[in-house]
Amino acid sequence: MSKDTTFSSKFGLIAATVGSAVGLGNVWRFPSLAQENGGGAFLLVYIGCIFLLGIPVMLAEFSLGRAGRSDSVGSFKNLTPNKKWWIAGCFGLLASYLILAFYMVVAGWTIEYLWQSVSGGLYSGIGAIGSGESTFFNDKMKELILNGTSPIFWTYVMIIINLAILLKGVKKGIEKISNILMPLLFVILLVFCGVSLSLPNAQEGVKFFLTPDFDKIDSNVIVAALGQAFFSLSLGMGILVTYSSYFPKSTKMVRTSITVTILDFSVSVLMGLIIFPAVISFGINGSENVAGMTLVFVTLPEIFAQMAGTQWWSALFFLLLGVAALTSTISIAEVSIAFVHDRFKVSRKKACYIVLLPMFLFSALCSVSLSGTGWLQVAGMPLFDALDKFTSNMILPMSAFLICIYVGWVLPKNFLKNELTNQGTFRSIATPAVLFLIKYVCPVLIAMIFLGNFIKI
Repeated sequence: MSKDTTFSSKFGLIAATVGSAVGLGNVWRFPSLAQENGGGAFLLVYIGCIFLLGIPVMLAEFSLGRAGRSDSVGSFKNLTPNKKWWIAGCFGLLASYLILAFYMVVAGWTIEYLWQSVSGGLYSGIGAIGSGESTFFNDKMKELILNGTSPIFWTYVMIIINLAILLKGVKKGIEKISNILMPLLFVILLVFCGVSLSLPNAQEGVKFFLTPDFDKIDSNVIVAALGQAFFSLSLGMGILVTYSSYFPKSTKMVRTSITVTILDFSVSVLMGLIIFPAVISFGINGSENVAGMTLVFVTLPEIFAQMAGTQWWSALFFLLLGVAALTSTISIAEVSIAFVHDRFKVSRKKACYIVLLPMFLFSALCSVSLSGTGWLQVAGMPLFDALDKFTSNMILPMSAFLICIYVGWVLPKNFLKNELTNQGTFRSIATPAVLFLIKYVCPVLIAMIFLGNFIKI
């Protein structure tokens, strides 16, 4: 592996890896799930899931990638060349490419809303600032992201931005942009957090988010928290295997995994401290709008419309969302780019074009499927939703499950110990616990996620 395909600094390594984990799952999905599952009750269970599932599976993927020194498929081939376990890597590869097709669409929405915030178009026609009509922003959402050619245009803008960054390679592209974007993301989060916590009745939102009601903890909350821990940390997508193949051999992976997890978790918590005080302060708490897509594209604009400096705050938030979306799409695309580059021995430039040029078609089809015309339906739902459910409910859990079995049961018993201690150069008291979790606990938890997606417990 050339020097250009290795992270050049500890900060760059952490920034890029955090960027691969932090995304719309933290900024969008986490607050929505917390609101639906009891606030503090969900947060408490989520913390437990991170330690029982998130960190161990992350370490399994880190070990696999750094030892294999290749893409999500090639790492399996390098470690067990005479076995068919490389097929397990194909699950993550397939999932990441399918996710990229519809994730580019969502990323395009964030850029469109950023532009509409800056230009004032998002709030044009609302009348007096402070009216906060949710129906107005519902109509705006349909106009901007569900109908017409505008969503496709902004999706194409995001694809082009990704292509420009990824063509520059790991060190000059991914690492360099991550060094800029991740600190920017945390600065914007802290600014919003400070504003939200200063709003009237903000303490009520903080209480809902941070104070657990143990009576609300049930099997549905546990499955939801497991799923969020799983998806928030980008487990099973091939991203962590690919990125860890760029780790220097001296990287202390236990420390890295804990740092990445804490920073990823911090983004989710900060979003909760932004969202819940704001929705309660402006009297939107309990509204049916505080869920799913409408949380970001309807509820928050409604809040901004009631604040002084509406356009400024709106633009700043959608810049935050755009940063999260960009770091995610870059990391998701890199899985396929690394595969094409390594497996087919083509230049990185060609690999970037091979992976991203088809997205102009695939992502456009995903966007058009949401138009409500009934076109591009799969299993009775739009192509966009079908890809989301198929990857989230089936492929990703299967990918992570196989990685746990592979690292815990197929590879030599001392494999994980050697990787976590850098071939015995230092002691790691966490190794026995991590190995136990990977072998026995994580497969069961992943199976719960898989079954929970189909069975209402």
